[in-house]
Amino acid sequence: MGKEEGKLYLCATPIGNLEDITFRVLNTLKEVDLIAAEDTRHTIKLLNHFGIKTLMTSYHEYNKVDKARQLVDKMKAGVDIALVTDAGTPGISDPGEELVRQCYEAGIKVTSLPGPAACVTALTLSGLSTRRFCFEAFLPSDKKVRQWILDELREETRTIVVYEAPHHLVRTLKDLGEVLGMERPVTLCRELTKKYEEAFQTTFLGALSRYGTEEPKGECVIVIEGKKIAEIQKQRRKSWENMSMEEHMDLYMEQGVEKKEAMKMVAKDRGIGKREVYQALMGK
Repeated sequence: MGKEEGKLYLCATPIGNLEDITFRVLNTLKEVDLIAAEDTRHTIKLLNHFGIKTLMTSYHEYNKVDKARQLVDKMKAGVDIALVTDAGTPGISDPGEELVRQCYEAGIKVTSLPGPAACVTALTLSGLSTRRFCFEAFLPSDKKVRQWILDELREETRTIVVYEAPHHLVRTLKDLGEVLGMERPVTLCRELTKKYEEAFQTTFLGALSRYGTEEPKGECVIVIEGKKIAEIQKQRRKSWENMSMEEHMDLYMEQGVEKKEAMKMVAKDRGIGKREVYQALMGK
């Protein structure tokens, strides 16, 4: 009778403060057969701190496809593997998603052991709305792709979470501020969970005045207030000002909308009552 297939354990590790590791993750790292680490030099410090002697192998952005195949083969042979990133939860803005994808394709069981994640930590610390948010991780370095994403964020009403390295922070603040508005409220978080943790509410303009001449230390998370729905509604109403009521009606009726329904839609677009639309059209 053959040995059962192994399993992949996604193990969240501290983003700064070592006390944030869970008992479950510690036990798993001790019990698995192999730890796949984004940077073994970084992870060995964590393992040494907790006296963990489990064998390690490297799994990173530059070997993720081929190495994932090798790791899947090991799990098929019965090896249990824990995946760790440099900091935080594997699979978020790191090569872990490729290994998870290949595991599912191969029928390998995957489980995620929850723990620290910089995006959620910064969001809850920001003082901005947490009900709806979008996570953009690091903005792409390619100019065209970067601009495309920035343009997408222009009308985003959810709170936006962006990662950035300290030496790229000023450029990213400028790019975001130029698209979203320099007075847009933001909370800038850095050195999360560490001794010199900082989270301060400001605007893009305020952040640039603070870091325009002095590069911050530590990884940064920028939490940005979404565009206000009232502002979007105001802009939409303004866009109808250059169109007559008749032209506005024709726009919908040419799409096959019935007259009564078209009048409702025109009223809603313009922020006025149906009766006002009716009187304007009939009073012609």
